[in-house]
Amino acid sequence: MHWTVLLAAGVVAAWPAAASAQTMNAEVFYQKALALQKKGPMALFSGDVKLLMKEGKAAGERARAHRVTAQREGRPVRYCPPPGKQSLGSTEFMKRLGAIPQTDRARIDMTEAMTRILVIKFPCLKS
Repeated sequence: MHWTVLLAAGVVAAWPAAASAQTMNAEVFYQKALALQKKGPMALFSGDVKLLMKEGKAAGERARAHRVTAQREGRPVRYCPPPGKQSLGSTEFMKRLGAIPQTDRARIDMTEAMTRILVIKFPCLKS
């Protein structure tokens, strides 16, 4: 089993509640994920797999919680997922994370990176 399959389980945009702890720097996450990809199947034996899965899931939970809170409070939301369960596969997630300029990834956390990814995947359509 490839590590990205495991990461995909943690990178879902429809998580229930959010934790409020500080998240990992997006560039650190990206570099760790790239390093794991290079390891291939041996990545499964790395402690970083669980760390990245946990971080990806937490970032998704926090991004969702921020959207739900903004919506509940009548503030503008940054992304608008369709009803139902939405997910990001690991390949799509890494492609979208890699599309964020390195200078930006270096200064944002994973919650902001996840939000930026979701803004592109699920834009809010103006009516």
